[in-house]
Amino acid sequence: MQLIETIHAQGHPNVLGTHMMTFEVTTDSQLSIRGNCVIAVNADKAAKDLEFTFKEACRRDGARITVRLESEGIVETIHGLGSHNLSFTHPKEIVGRKSLYASDRTIMIGSDKAASDLDRKLIAVLKSSNAKLNVQIIVEV
Repeated sequence: MQLIETIHAQGHPNVLGTHMMTFEVTTDSQLSIRGNCVIAVNADKAAKDLEFTFKEACRRDGARITVRLESEGIVETIHGLGSHNLSFTHPKEIVGRKSLYASDRTIMIGSDKAASDLDRKLIAVLKSSNAKLNVQIIVEV
């Protein structure tokens, strides 16, 4: 069985997608070029907004978590793990990490991709403010 959360966000001209350890989606509407892990802005949910049962499932050590990104027909899939250290309390951001570090905005650790690993066609699409990004976060239960 799977639990799925869906987040809708949009692109921004300053999307770079070059961070080598993380990817991020934020509810903020603005993005500076220093935010090279941010792949989308104006998200309709952040870590704290995800359903309680979903967060509990992700807090199981070793839980399998998949993030599916889709924009303009381009699909990217990222795999990672859950952890008892995930708090899901950040009010503005979600972050996937290659490392095992968990903060209040972390939704998965041990990710097989960061922003720099994403399809460059997807990053090019997300450089437009008109681009819509559908983010599905799936946890196996």
